[in-house]
Formats: sequence, C-alpha cells, structure tokens
Amino acid sequence: MSGTSEGPTPTADLDRSAVTESDFSAPACAESRPDPPADAYRTVFATAPLGMAVVDREGLVVDANDAFGTLLGTAPDALDGRIAADLVDLASDARIWHAYREVLRGRQAKLRCTRRLKHPDGHSVWAQVTVAPLAGSAPGVLLSVADISGNRELQARLRHLQMHDPVTRLPNRTLFFERLSAALEAETYEQSGTGRIGLCYLDVDGFKAVNDTLGHRIGDRLLAAVAERLTRVADEAGYARTGAPLVARLGGDEFALLVEDSTGTEQLADLAEAALEALQAPFDLAGQRLSLTASIGVVERHAAGTTATGLMQAADTTLYWAKADGKARWTLFDPERNAHRMTRQALSSTLRPAIDRGEFALEYQPLVGMEDGRLRGVEALVRWNHPQFGTLTPNRFIGLAEEDGSIVPLGRWALVTACRQARRWQLDHPDEAPIFVSVNVAVRQVWDSDLVADVAETLAETGLAPHLLQLELTESAVMGSAGRPLQALQALSDMGVRIAIDDFGTGYSNLAYLSRLPVSVLKLDGSFVRGFQYDDPGDRPNPADEVVVEAMIQLAHRLGLTVTAECVETSAQATRLRHIGCDTGQGWLYSRPVSPDRISELLGTETYAVGNP
Repeated sequence: MSGTSEGPTPTADLDRSAVTESDFSAPACAESRPDPPADAYRTVFATAPLGMAVVDREGLVVDANDAFGTLLGTAPDALDGRIAADLVDLASDARIWHAYREVLRGRQAKLRCTRRLKHPDGHSVWAQVTVAPLAGSAPGVLLSVADISGNRELQARLRHLQMHDPVTRLPNRTLFFERLSAALEAETYEQSGTGRIGLCYLDVDGFKAVNDTLGHRIGDRLLAAVAERLTRVADEAGYARTGAPLVARLGGDEFALLVEDSTGTEQLADLAEAALEALQAPFDLAGQRLSLTASIGVVERHAAGTTATGLMQAADTTLYWAKADGKARWTLFDPERNAHRMTRQALSSTLRPAIDRGEFALEYQPLVGMEDGRLRGVEALVRWNHPQFGTLTPNRFIGLAEEDGSIVPLGRWALVTACRQARRWQLDHPDEAPIFVSVNVAVRQVWDSDLVADVAETLAETGLAPHLLQLELTESAVMGSAGRPLQALQALSDMGVRIAIDDFGTGYSNLAYLSRLPVSVLKLDGSFVRGFQYDDPGDRPNPADEVVVEAMIQLAHRLGLTVTAECVETSAQATRLRHIGCDTGQGWLYSRPVSPDRISELLGTETYAVGNP
C-alpha cells in the first residue's frame, strides 16, 4: 500500500514524557515476579487486531503482524526490510518526518498522526499511525496503525449535514463564508488566477407572500426549485472555465453566487443576467403555477485588501439598491453611490447630538413686495455647520431628521430662534414697519409634538406678535389633512399666525379643498416661475405659462389668499409676475439667504427693483 498526502493536513501529537524502569520496579520487600516468556509476547503481537510492526533504528521493518499486512494489502513476510515511513506515508510531511526521525533516535517519546493511505485495490484508508519506542532496552520502535476510515466517513457525513442547507441541499451560510474567507487569503490569489473575486447576492422578490398564502411546504419547494435553476446557471457559467461559481443559500430567500478568480464586472453582469432569465419561467409546484422575480446585488473587485465582511456589506448595499430601484433587476456596486450612503448614515447618527452642540444656524431670505419692492418678510432657512462636511443646506439633512424624529427638536429650535430674531429686528428698528418671519414646519412636527403649545409658548417668550409669524407646510402635507393636523392648523390660524402652503402646484393643487383650510398664503413652486426665464432678450413669454400662473393667482385672490412667487431670478420674471398680480417675490434677484446682520442693514434702507412695464 502506498501513502498519499491528500485530505486535511496531518497532525503529529508529540508526547515527550518517557516511562522509566523505576515506574515498574517492585517494592524492595515484594517478591520479584518472573518476566513473561518471549513466546507469549510473540503470540500477542501476531494475533492482535491492531496492525503492528517492529522497526529498527534505521527505519526498516523487522517484523509485522497479520493485521498490519491486511491493512496494507500484502503478506506480512513481504514487508520485512521495507522502509516503514514509505508504507504509512510519513515522509511527505516535513513536520511529521522530523518527529518520526526524532523517535527513531530516541529523542522523542512518541509520534501520533493521521494519514490517508492508498490500498492496492484502489480504495483509500484513513489510518491513525502511532510510533513509540520498544519496551525495555530493545532497539527500535513499535509502529502501530489503526483503521479509522469509518470514523472519518461519519465525520464527513456530519460535516456535510452541518455545512449544507436541508431544503435546497446547497452549501449554507457557514460553508459559504468558509469558502469566501479561504478565497480572500493572500496565498490563494497570489499563487494563480486573476487575483479578483465576484459575488452575486440574490433575493427572491415577494417570497414572504408565497409562504403566507400557500404555506411553508410550497415555499420550501419553491426555494428548492430556485436553487436547482441557479445551480444550472452556475454550471453553464463554469463550462470551459477552471470551476463553476459556488451557489449557496444564505438564509430565508437569499442566495449567493461566488466567483473566484473573476475576470471583471462583465462576467458578473452576465452571470446576474443569466440568473434573472433562468427565474423568469413559471414554477409548477403541486398544482400551483408561480411566477417570480429576483433582485441581485453585484460586486466585483480585487481580492487584495478585501475582507469577507466588507464584500458582503457591499453586496447587501447593492441588493438594497436593486430593490429600491424597482426590483426584478441586478445592480452593480457603485463606490460613489456608496460614499453618499455612508455620508448619509454618518449625518443621521450625528444629527440629534448636533442640535445639543449648537451646530445649526439660521439664514434669512427676503420676501419682497412686487408692487413697491419693499422688504415685507423673511424666510428662515436652516444651515448645519458640520465639523466634517462643512455647511450643509436643508436638502442634505431635513429628510433624515424627518425619518428619525429629530425634526421635532430641530423644528422647535428653529421656531424659537427665528421668532427671537424677528423680535430683535423690531426692537432695533422701531421706526420701520415690522417684518414677518416665515418658518418651515414638517408634518411630523404636527403629529409628534404639540405644535400649537410650542408656538404659543414661543410667542409669549419672545414677545413677537402672532401676525408676524408665518408657518410654511408643503402642499402634500396640508392637502387632505384631517383630525389632529387640521385642528392644529385651525388653532394656529385662530391665534393669528399665518399659514402658508409651500411649493404650491407640485402636489394636489386642489383649490376647492383649499378653500376649507385655514390657509392665508400660497407660495408658487419655482418651476412655474422658471418658465418665465429666457436667455435671449428678444424672446417673448410663452402665453401658456402666464395663463396657468395668472389663473392660479386670480383663484387664490378670490379665496382671500396672497401669493408669493419663489425662485425669482431676473427682472423680466419679476415684471411678468407683477403684471399678473403676484403679491410678493422671493429669489436671487432680490437676495440669497443672508445672515441676520445683513437683514438688519436692509431694513429701511433698500427698495428692490420691481421691474419695468
């Protein structure tokens, strides 16, 4: 029988404790026992079920029993004079070979290792090999070999069960990460291949509905059918290549296709496309004909510098993008998009503490009368002076604040700060008509806080008159309001506070419903005003643009509402808006958002151009 080094790396268990003669010496007063006859030892050696051989100091077999010959598939007598290390494959592993030589020389007490041996009839035998010195002062060592193939097979079956999903029979999450981690080890990708790795992370769209409506039995059969199709896709992708992608079920309705030594994003894109195409055909399961789709996140990159955790995070993020983009598609990982996501996450985690640290500030943009060009009010706009990302405008963080609820304390801070500033302007310029301040309010502030009480308390604390405060809510937040939001708006209006609808014309635009709301101001969305802007002075306004805006202004006036136009950037726009009856304007033509000190300078000292007839 010849040895082979296939299989797991063998290990040597080195026992350095030596047994001395004194361990077996009898007490002085005890009667000496005679040594057993030599033929008794010979009988035990010959008939033992454990394969054994006596090896001399040169490493040659001196004697072998029948069990040893049977294990190696040869007659015991034919083993005499053979090199023992070759018979049980001790020389192929440097560490084991060194330990074996140390035992032969008497420098080490014992060697124990596991070897995979090749039987002459072709099958493999897993053997536990033990080498120990002979008893007494006899030269040489005793080599014993035990057949542990049964135990190894049992261990292999148990490992297979442990590493495979019982529903789909695919490798499970544990085996997948074992393979992934091995593929990312430097010695793996540096020795051969492309040095790249790719992953398709697949999720079955709407699988929960299948379980909920048809039961888990049908759901399991569907998962098994999906696994079968994905395996077929992987096999076809691996044809004429060094190996097929690993298909694994990571849990639930999530699958992964791992491509080692990938050749680039095109290979992974083709694999993802093939997977989606394979799942398009309906599934016939127990009389049920089911159609499904899947979403796939695709990642492909250099293996160097990549970790299993990092690769899976990128794949999970990309899968989320595929779902968010409409499902039934694959999406390739985009570092720039991911950087934006990471920034968004960083902002979200620091938003609430930033309020307490005083990182927010208000700037104010003038609201100008279209007829006389005088400053009538200002809109308070929040800025976040972020220590890492610099000054951030509301579009970078207001959505996050609404999601996590921090819009409530942030909105309360903005309300108090704006009202306090408006009152300060009034006190600093007693000879000028006071200007109102307009503060944006998110619909979540109406639901999650007592907005009416907050406003009443703020007005009382700052001394600002209610009619000098205007609260802006988006059209989609106001239209269809009922219950608590409507009651809050009515209470604020009864208090004397003005309610304005921001970005009007982008949502419901239901003027009939608007007449039943306590609203006093409409702010036309900038998209209407931009329709009045022309690059060539010889161009004439589009009559359709003016007709729509003029109709909205006239209807608003008939309902007793005033109209503010947003995003006024040119004098031509201001002129057209003034001619069709718009009340106030706001935009860069008049001023960008500025500091409170700049508003103080504008009070009573500046009249804005209203445009030429």
